[in-house]
Amino acid sequence: MKSKIFLISLAFILSGCSQLYNSNEVSLNNTDEVLTYQTGTVQDVKKVVIKDDGSGTMIGAMSGTVLGSMVGNGKGNVLSTLIGGLTGALAGYEADKANGEELFIKLNNGKNIVVIVKGINIEPGEKVRIIKNGYKIVRVESVN
Repeated sequence: MKSKIFLISLAFILSGCSQLYNSNEVSLNNTDEVLTYQTGTVQDVKKVVIKDDGSGTMIGAMSGTVLGSMVGNGKGNVLSTLIGGLTGALAGYEADKANGEELFIKLNNGKNIVVIVKGINIEPGEKVRIIKNGYKIVRVESVN
């Protein structure tokens, strides 16, 4: 029984860490919609850290609690469950923080904009395409 709980917990942890920010994957919400795009040139890039929205902390705490509960007996089990939950919460918070970039872009129409993106590596001088759904950015990609 404990091995089944361990495997389920491990799958839960790994599924929370599998976000691919710089990929060709498209959200289901963006299918069957008309999206627009603008092109421009990156003028400057500032590295930023995008904080956890709480999901990584919650997944880590739950997983750590389950894993901690499988260790020890009696009062030792209570302590290991508590330590597992706290350690999992901290690990989940750190794992869900994303490295991001604040891109200062001069659009081809002359307008200047700032876009914050996760998980891509854009350099000043690169030409980019900004794909949007209304005012929401769907993705920013380098244009060759």
